[in-house]
Amino acid sequence: MSLEQIILAYGMIPRGVIALVAGAALGLSGAILQTVLRNPIADPTTLGISSGAQLSLVLTTILAPDLLMAGRWPIAMSGAVLAAALVMTAGARRAFAPVTMVVVGMLVALTASAIATAVTLAQGEYLLSLVIWNGGSLVQQDWSGVQALTLVLSLGGAAAALLARPLRVLSLGIEGASGLGLNVAAVRLAGIAVAVALAGAVSAELGLIGFVGLAGPALARSLGARSIPERLVLSTILGALILSVCDGLVLIVAGTSGEMFPTGALTGLIGGPLMIWLLPRLRGSTPPGTEAAEGPAPRRDRPMPLLLTLLAMLLAAAMLLVGIGRVPGGWAILDAQSFADFLPMRLPRLIAAASAGAALATAGAILQRLTGNPLASPEVLGVSGGASLGFAIVVYAFAAPSGAMLYAGTMTGGVIALAVVGAYVFRRDMPTERILLAGIAVSSLASAVLSAMMASGDAKSWTVLAWLSGSSATVLMPGALGLLSVASAIWIAAVAGRRWLAILPLGHGVSAGLSLPLRGARLSLILLAGIATGAATVLVGPLSFVGLMAPHLARRFGLALPGLHVTGAALIGALLMTLADFGARMAGFPYELPLGLFASLIGAPWLFWLIMRGQR
Repeated sequence: MSLEQIILAYGMIPRGVIALVAGAALGLSGAILQTVLRNPIADPTTLGISSGAQLSLVLTTILAPDLLMAGRWPIAMSGAVLAAALVMTAGARRAFAPVTMVVVGMLVALTASAIATAVTLAQGEYLLSLVIWNGGSLVQQDWSGVQALTLVLSLGGAAAALLARPLRVLSLGIEGASGLGLNVAAVRLAGIAVAVALAGAVSAELGLIGFVGLAGPALARSLGARSIPERLVLSTILGALILSVCDGLVLIVAGTSGEMFPTGALTGLIGGPLMIWLLPRLRGSTPPGTEAAEGPAPRRDRPMPLLLTLLAMLLAAAMLLVGIGRVPGGWAILDAQSFADFLPMRLPRLIAAASAGAALATAGAILQRLTGNPLASPEVLGVSGGASLGFAIVVYAFAAPSGAMLYAGTMTGGVIALAVVGAYVFRRDMPTERILLAGIAVSSLASAVLSAMMASGDAKSWTVLAWLSGSSATVLMPGALGLLSVASAIWIAAVAGRRWLAILPLGHGVSAGLSLPLRGARLSLILLAGIATGAATVLVGPLSFVGLMAPHLARRFGLALPGLHVTGAALIGALLMTLADFGARMAGFPYELPLGLFASLIGAPWLFWLIMRGQR
């Protein structure tokens, strides 16, 4: 047998087959999750299942590689099950409401990705292999992977066939299904277990492959699949076709350019635009659910003392944290001379961190009021992803891009991403699920491009990877003051537009009746949020949750009026990022942890705890 025949028999043919099998498994997994949860946004990616498997494998590879001798499957499955358990536990507190499920899933996914990225960056010898694996590589050396995934798909398909009739009853609603004698909890648990097993098996064998489980069922619905058996079968077929087409495109690119990208990095390139195109064509919407309304926000009678207290806390924290540090012997308080010596180094990064937090928080407050959605934020609506893509494009397009060029690229990317999502937000009666779906699509598209760049092995991809983690260590005073100026200008503009922020959430009819310039107001607010996110993303990267945390805290503190809400969110965001900067410097002493990753490790668990308490 010649070398070409060996490559064909044990490399190319198994690769083509495993693309079909893995795509079918992901399509079926997404269809089951969407049916069980009655949620058109659910899939292994948006619910954090794939990221849980990723984190488990990354931690095991770096910290306990001996455990891999028993195989990757048990490790990946344990991570997928744990992530699914976290999401479902939080979802059960809200009757599996679609918006809550997706946001909790994103929290779990981003927290897992933050930990995995931080650990990967700390272990350079594993960097290239882990980055390529995370991108979802379909390269095969024999038929063992095909055989394993085929067995899992066959068992999963048989289980889905058995669940088809109970799922049809469940589609009538909880009360109707219970009235007919269906054990709703058991059916949900069985369906979720099948979906997690399918997704975990693909992650264990191939790495992260996103969006197939979301695009397959959505495309099946758009093609007219109405009954549950039709959706399950057609989603499986379409999932196989989507991943197979993506892999074919990867091979075509490799044949013409000699550059081989992980196939999983390309699924978002097709899936993102596909979902954006499908959004207005999806028939129907989520069935009437039980998404709890946030209700009227508490209103503080005397907000000024609170705002002054927040400002005093911010200034005190900045001064205190500048004077505290760690030395080889432990913690130390700097004397006057040491304080004066360290101040020129620490002050710029403190100013930059606080300014970035204020900018992200202001952007989050604007987006929540603009969309009337308390779960909106730069991270959820894809603005951070667009800003990241803008940064990466500038890095690749220019040999030595200046700071101004990087700022311009990130701001432009954020504005464009928000404009794409806004095209759907501004449609009348657009359900919240569709808005989030547009944001997820834009984020996935940006993530796919970034993953492809980083997996290419080019030196610039390491620059992008390091930047994605976020760091304020290299910020100089001119850059810090520039970011402070941007954050201040955005805050002033947002406060000046407080009338718009008060009226827009009331709906199109009320806004038009009050003679509000809808188009101009929306475009202006989109521009403000995009600029704020782009400027902050240059410093902290796209993984911070300050844009979601700070506005929530401001509302809980009783800052209900738009001007007060924006101001309180900006102060809280600045304080949170200042504390995160201190933690990033000290937690891993003598090494510094990435600022953006450290902030997300604080923000995501906090928001998860908030949702578990029944707050929003």
